[in-house]
Amino acid sequence: MGTVITVAQQKGGAGKTTLAVNLAVEFLRRGMKVAVLDTDPQGSLGRWFLARRERLGEAGMELSTASAWGVGYECEKLRKLVDVVIVDTPPKVDADLRPALREADLVLVPVAESMVDLWATDGVLDLVEREGRKALIVLNRIKAGSRLGLEVASAAGLVGTVAGAKLGSRVAFARSLGEGTSVVEERGPGAGEVAALADEVLAMLG
Repeated sequence: MGTVITVAQQKGGAGKTTLAVNLAVEFLRRGMKVAVLDTDPQGSLGRWFLARRERLGEAGMELSTASAWGVGYECEKLRKLVDVVIVDTPPKVDADLRPALREADLVLVPVAESMVDLWATDGVLDLVEREGRKALIVLNRIKAGSRLGLEVASAAGLVGTVAGAKLGSRVAFARSLGEGTSVVEERGPGAGEVAALADEVLAMLG
């Protein structure tokens, strides 16, 4: 049975879809069978998938979409077909998020270089704890040597488990997302950052 990773954060623009697609492609690169599940009505993950198919001819992974209450059914189907399912969720914390958390073997919570983003994790981490799931905070769009970045990282460590790997503030993440690709498929520091994060995620999943 496949593993489910849910990406959740109640603040919009934190980088949920960026995190989801780059990890998906990294796992694919490692020879794993991957599916992505888009539960966000905005549909960014689905649009990325279609752009990828148009650009490459074949996305290399499965795509499903679901409303909040259809997540359990879709995850049950996909677990039987792939090694890992990555669920992208809408930017909110309410009862609609619970099914995606309930299915998760691990919840990733992206936090950009902003205290506002960090404050927004409270509701997500509370729900994760209530559902008895594991969470990993992922620092995203971090500028090297930034004092604010160091402060956010330090404060994040007080509220939850923080990934040692950080995703930098790089144009390549946004550009590749719009092209249906990922930084994993390019030569550059972003690919190394995603690979290091994937190592941590897989270690937490055992």
